[in-house]
Amino acid sequence: MSLAERLTEDLKLAMKARDQLRMDVIRMAKAALLNKEIELKKDLDESEMNRVLITLVKQRKEAAEQYLEAKRQDLADKELKEIIIIESYLPKALTKEELTQIIESAVQETGSVTIKDVGKVMKAVMAKLAGKAADGKQINELVRARLQQG
Repeated sequence: MSLAERLTEDLKLAMKARDQLRMDVIRMAKAALLNKEIELKKDLDESEMNRVLITLVKQRKEAAEQYLEAKRQDLADKELKEIIIIESYLPKALTKEELTQIIESAVQETGSVTIKDVGKVMKAVMAKLAGKAADGKQINELVRARLQQG
């Protein structure tokens, strides 16, 4: 079952269960996917759909942080609940060890040795992770740490 089909089926189930938060999140995700299809003028494949959902998660995390800074715990909690729902549609995120292995192989392939080569390594790593749930910020930190080791 494709991601779009899963979203449609889960929306029906949420409507039957009268789960307003889940309905709102699924509708928002479907709208974001549709907008991306219109923007690209083509149907999205699974990896493109995953990238859209990853963007939605990132937006929710940033919003939650801002709500916490503004001492609005209620709104931050809502954003965190939305993140959980969206992440349920993403493939399982890679562990730190798996990311480290991918980074190490990218460093070997590119022949990078100094911190100046972060861009080359990041490009190689992101190509290997296409369509997988991965946090670019975390990957960048791991790449920098690896290249500083020498």
